[in-house]
Amino acid sequence: MAELNFHHLRYFHVVAHDGNLTRAAQRLNVSQSAVSTQIRQLEDRLGQQLFERRGRSLVLTEAGHITLDHADAIFATGEELLSTLGERAGGRRTVLRVGSLATLSRNFQIRFLRPLLGRDDVEVVVRSGTLRDLLLNLETHQLDVVLSNISPPRDTATRWISHALAEQPISLIGKPDRVRPGSDLKELIETEPLILPTVESSLRSGVDALFDRLDLRPRIAAEVDDMAMIRLLAREGAGLAVVPPIVVKDELENGRLVEAAQLHGLTETFFAVTTSRRFPNPLLRDLIKTSGN
Repeated sequence: MAELNFHHLRYFHVVAHDGNLTRAAQRLNVSQSAVSTQIRQLEDRLGQQLFERRGRSLVLTEAGHITLDHADAIFATGEELLSTLGERAGGRRTVLRVGSLATLSRNFQIRFLRPLLGRDDVEVVVRSGTLRDLLLNLETHQLDVVLSNISPPRDTATRWISHALAEQPISLIGKPDRVRPGSDLKELIETEPLILPTVESSLRSGVDALFDRLDLRPRIAAEVDDMAMIRLLAREGAGLAVVPPIVVKDELENGRLVEAAQLHGLTETFFAVTTSRRFPNPLLRDLIKTSGN
């Protein structure tokens, strides 16, 4: 029985993830015809059609999806081998690959990574994106950990491990001239415009429930899904922001912003999401332990 040609499989792997033959050929630095030939040879070897053409895109067949699952596992194992054994040998730098939800507080990310910053034996790679994309990269071993304020659902197919690192209170925060001394929460919400997280965020449902219990109808200045933008809008004086104080830690310390009131009972939890591995990144266990204290 002839062996599988992994060169063919590599070309298939790139095309399958890109979905476009031309772009895949550019990434591989070969001609489009060369990529097509390699994929046809793989299809001949497997006895199955792997792609269907729909317009200008290539769509995986059922056999193509099965092949991609195996290819992901094969190449992820190769990356894991190089990362784990190669970096432990010969005093090479250890690389930690971190995925972070694009809307997550930058201050929280820095606090998590701070024990590694400045170390000559460590390289930190940080990528941001949607939770779905980050978890896919975690599953295929392209990331070691995902930082999120959402604990992803867990089942037998995706055995995520969500480590709760910190639980932060939620406050109303704004410029000093927007906060009258002695104002209570109800007065602040009734008189000042608010900068709120969007309805899709993990925090917003709790905020809306609190306002409903207090029979308040806030005047909304902005709804934003990015903590960094909420921070900037608060600094510009657009309104009082509903955020964990860690998001605006520097501004609170220098007095540019003040904490007007705490939203009691509301918190935001930050997670480090990992998955079970035979060779976990040696940096990760201590980093999670330190951050969780």
